[in-house]
Amino acid sequence: MKKVVLAYSGGLDTSIIIPWLKENYGYEVIAVAGDVGQGKELSGLQEKAINSGASKLYIEDLRDEYVEDFIWPTLRAGAVYEHKYLLGTATARPVIAKRLVEIAELEGAEAICHGCTGKGNDQVRFELTIKALNPDLKIIAPWRIWDIKSRDEAIDYAKERNIPVPVSKENNYSMDRNIWHLSHEGMDLEDPWNEPKNDLYHICTTPEEAPDKATYISIDFEDGNPVAVDGEKMSALELLTKLNELGAKNGVGIDDIVENRLVGMKSRGVYENPGGRILYTAHTELEYLCLDRDTMHYKELISARYAELVYNGKWYSNLRNALQAFVDETQKRVTGTVRIKLYKGNCTVAGTKSPFSLYSEEFATFDEDEVYNQKDAEGFINLFGLPLKVQAMLDKKRK
Repeated sequence: MKKVVLAYSGGLDTSIIIPWLKENYGYEVIAVAGDVGQGKELSGLQEKAINSGASKLYIEDLRDEYVEDFIWPTLRAGAVYEHKYLLGTATARPVIAKRLVEIAELEGAEAICHGCTGKGNDQVRFELTIKALNPDLKIIAPWRIWDIKSRDEAIDYAKERNIPVPVSKENNYSMDRNIWHLSHEGMDLEDPWNEPKNDLYHICTTPEEAPDKATYISIDFEDGNPVAVDGEKMSALELLTKLNELGAKNGVGIDDIVENRLVGMKSRGVYENPGGRILYTAHTELEYLCLDRDTMHYKELISARYAELVYNGKWYSNLRNALQAFVDETQKRVTGTVRIKLYKGNCTVAGTKSPFSLYSEEFATFDEDEVYNQKDAEGFINLFGLPLKVQAMLDKKRK
C-alpha cells in the first residue's frame, strides 16, 4: 500500500482528511503532529488519529528548533509584516514542513498532504518548503480538489463518520496556536467593523481586566538574541514562555489586522502575541542605541523585505538566507539590557544600556560642552543644502 504523510493537528480539517485520503486514494495515512507549542491541543491526538484511520501518529517536539532557528532569526531581522503581524504562523510552517519531509523520506512515502485551504497563505508555505527540501514528493491539498465547500460542510462530513472535532457551527473560529502566538479568523471577525469579543482571547487578559499596577522587567540580549529575564539566564524556550506569561497577564500583545494575503485578497485576523510584542519592542530599542545611522536605516529597508519573504513562504530561498547573513552581521553589537514597563495592554521602554552604545551624553547634551563646536554646523548646512540653493538660483534666472 502506498503511503502518504499528513500534517495532522487534530482540528476539523485534518480530522476528516484521514478518511478522505483512504476513501479516495487508498493510501496508508501516516499522521505527523509537529509540536511548536500548541499545549493542550496535542493531548489525546494519538487515540484520535488512530480511531480516524491513521496507521500511526508521530508527535514531534519541534519547540526548541522553532524558537532558536526560526523565531530568533526573524526577531534579529526585526521582520514585521505590514507593521503589525509578527509572523507567528509564517515561521511555524517551514519548521513543521521540514519535519514532514524528513518523516516522508524515513517512511518511504510518496506524498505529503496538508489541510490548508485554497484561499490561505499556509498552502504556499508548506508547499514551497517541501519543494525546496524534496522536489520529488507529491503534494495533496484536499481543500483544492474535494467537494466540501465550507467549514459547515466539513463538520457534517465528520459527523457522518463519527469523527469528533473541536468546533461546532456555533463556535467555528479558525485558530492557529504555537509558542509564539494564537491567531483567530472567521465568523464575526470577517466584518472589520466588528470589535473582537472579550471571550475570543485564549491567552491574553484584556487590557481592561489587566492589573492596575505596572509590571517592570529587564531583558538581556547577546548578539541580538534574548538570553535572560530579570538577570536570570534561560533557554530560548523558557525565556519565551516566561515573557508570554508576563505579557498575557498585562494585556500586552493583542493585534487586530486586515492584512494582504499572498493569494490576492485581504483578510482580517486577531492575534495574541504577548511575548513577541515584548521582545520586538525591547530588541528595536536596543538597536536604536547600538546601530549606527546608515546600518540602522538600511536594516529597516531589508526588514520589510525579509518579512515579506517569510510571509510568502520563502524561508528556504537564497534571498532570505543572504539577508540573514547581513542581519546577523549587524547584530554583533546588539548586546545589552532593556527595561520594559507592562501596563494594561501597553508595552513601553523604561531604560536601555549597552557596552556597545553609540550614544554619548558628552556630545548630545544641551548643557555646555567642550567636544562639539556649534559653529561647524554652518559650513555643513551650506554644503548639504548646496543642491537646493543652486536649483533655486537657476529657476529664478529662468523666470
